[in-house]
Formats: sequence, C-alpha cells, structure tokens
Amino acid sequence: MEMARIETAAGGLTYEDFLLFPDDGQRHELIGGEHFVTPSPSTVHQRFLKKLFRILDDYVSEKNLGEVFFAPLDVILSPHDVVEPDLIFISNERIDRLTEKNVQGAPDLVVEVISESSRRLDKKTKKVLYERFDVIEYWLADPELGIFEIYRRNEANKLVKAAEYEDTGKITSPLFPELTIDLEHLF
Repeated sequence: MEMARIETAAGGLTYEDFLLFPDDGQRHELIGGEHFVTPSPSTVHQRFLKKLFRILDDYVSEKNLGEVFFAPLDVILSPHDVVEPDLIFISNERIDRLTEKNVQGAPDLVVEVISESSRRLDKKTKKVLYERFDVIEYWLADPELGIFEIYRRNEANKLVKAAEYEDTGKITSPLFPELTIDLEHLF
C-alpha cells in the first residue's frame, strides 16, 4: 500500500485538525500542514523496532538518562508539524517537553524504520523537518534491505550522515555513552 498525501486547503492543517483524524490503524502525520498517511507497519518492521526499543530503554533506564518511547506518540514540532516517529529518546535535559498526552518539541533522537511505502518521506521530507526542529540525531533503519543510517548535527547545525551500515556494524552515539549496539542482533 502506498503512502497517501491528502491535499489541504490554503494555510494547511493544524494540530486541532490532526486530532479529528480517524483512529483507523494507519499513521497520520502533518508536515508543513499537509496530511500524510502511511499503512500500519509490517511484522519485520515491528520485530526490528521491538529489539531496538528494548536495548535503548534498558540502557537509558539503567543510566537514568531520560525516556524512550515508541509509536504511536504525537510529537508536536509546530502547529503544522505533528509526527509519530517509530521511536524517540528524550534526555533529562529535554524532559520538560514531555506532557501527559504528547511531546511538545523535538526529542534528542528520532528513529524511523523505513518501509517501501515510507522510504521517500522518511529519507527526504522528515530529515529536513527534523533538522529544522533541532533533533540532535536521526536514525534510519531499513530492516528489509539491512541498511542503518545515522545522521548527526555538524558544526553548521545541519543533520549530516555520520555513519551507514549494511547488515553488520556496531552503532555508537554520543547520546548513549558506553553503549554499543551490534546490528547483527537487530537485523
């Protein structure tokens, strides 16, 4: 099933409109006031996400670094930009962005697990969005192709590719000191 882009009226949709979208098992997001819909994830996607979540959540909890969440959880970057990343990490320094109902502002880390229907949205549109709204790291995982990409902020405050792995490799991040994730255990 292909991702659908719903055309909007001039000025675009807002978070108030977003709250009226149906609870239909699909992912609804707003980017620049445009409504994007992607189908529910595959079992491959969910297995990968479950493994990564367990690793990060265990580490973050043990070290008391913040909190890790998985979709669905609304991340409100602006009134016209509301996304539901597959996984997010919010450090203690940004924990005030976490409310009872959603996240108000950029998490430290956003992870998107790519599927065929979301590839262009995740690799292009969302990367630009996360760069604009101060996400520190953006991880893209494609379990079907065995590719894992890490984008980090550079000196010019742009998200640039810091690493790319195919099938194997060891993931490290300044956000998680002393943690090494072996990709062979994830794919």
